[in-house]
Amino acid sequence: MANEELIYRITRAVYGRLGKEADERLVEGLVTDIYQAVEPLAGANGGAGRDGLEQGATRGGSSADRLIVSVFGVDHPGIVAGVSQILAEARCSIIDINQTVVQGKFAMVIVADISRAGESAAALKDRFRGEGERLGVRIYAQREDLFNAMHRI
Repeated sequence: MANEELIYRITRAVYGRLGKEADERLVEGLVTDIYQAVEPLAGANGGAGRDGLEQGATRGGSSADRLIVSVFGVDHPGIVAGVSQILAEARCSIIDINQTVVQGKFAMVIVADISRAGESAAALKDRFRGEGERLGVRIYAQREDLFNAMHRI
């Protein structure tokens, strides 16, 4: 079974127990903990698709090596700089970025390669949370494989 499919099944089971109104951070934490516990067993079974790539992966790396960063708030200077500075300090590359301002409201989504990061996705999330508070915006960060699985529900 491909890793994303396993994550999807775990996520569906957690939401099945906790209900659809469950706190997304709690669900993400539980899914991450469960997946990390069973990943060695899942890896032993392969998990590669027809072309030898893990489902949801690109030739640039697996979706577990990418972070989806979403930023929302009132527009003002320094938002892009603050978010990208955290990624740069952690040795992450921006793979894709899309940003817009609509009637003074700022929205941005970044896909970042975290394969060379000097810290965990959880540590990056904490840094983004603090930077969001400093900047007066909401910053959400989630590993791409978890993001994809949770949004299939």
